[in-house]
Amino acid sequence: MKRRPLDSDRTFEHAAEFRFYEELNDFLKPGQRQRTLVYRFDGHPGIKDPIEAMGVPHVEVDLVVVNGESVGFGYPLQDGDRVAVYPVFEGIDISPIVKLRDKPLRQIAFVVDVNLGRLARNLRLLGFDTLFSNAYRDDEIVAISAKEKRIALTRDRRLLHAKAVTHGYWVRSVWPSRQIEEVVRRFDLGGVIRPFSRCADCNGLLEPVGKDQVADQLEPKTKKYYDTFYRCPACGKVFWEGSHVEKLRERFKGMFPAAAP
Repeated sequence: MKRRPLDSDRTFEHAAEFRFYEELNDFLKPGQRQRTLVYRFDGHPGIKDPIEAMGVPHVEVDLVVVNGESVGFGYPLQDGDRVAVYPVFEGIDISPIVKLRDKPLRQIAFVVDVNLGRLARNLRLLGFDTLFSNAYRDDEIVAISAKEKRIALTRDRRLLHAKAVTHGYWVRSVWPSRQIEEVVRRFDLGGVIRPFSRCADCNGLLEPVGKDQVADQLEPKTKKYYDTFYRCPACGKVFWEGSHVEKLRERFKGMFPAAAP
């Protein structure tokens, strides 16, 4: 019986050198990190294909430089090319250099996978439009991200390889307190935080409401000591600035000292 040829047995027509920088190395095997990798290929594939073939999701890439010049994902890879791949630059606008996506998102909004429920709640507490459900399947998250132009946040790297996802991020940390800091830093959100403007339970925007309108929903002590209230028009839940709010405010202040009040 003849042995079926393995990929390692193949002879490829071309070869190119790739180097991935900063946190993009998180997606590579340990032995491939922080070093030049040789990619062997036939034909002239769009450069997005070998980047993803090596494990790096396209949504994590913001700049591709080939032989000293920036290129888009459609660039046809050539024999002997030297490719440098960079992650998103925090707080730096590189749009005059390269445009790997149609346009940046004008309004920040997220859809979060089932493994990041605490992160979703913290994002809502900071005022960010965040969709989350324990019932979301990966294909639903991809569809919501594409249709509503939301940034997909996930702990599943495979989800970010979906072609329909144009904006997404693989959350590295497993700790919720670090996850929220990681996302705020990654998307440079410190200056647009609006704490306690959304319902942490359903994502609705809170509205001021008169005390007399919600009096029948309040406990006696709450009714006695508090006069300012907010209500979520989506789920009807009533909020006020109790001691728990002050604790959260101090916590977020420690994380994001430059955040808007």
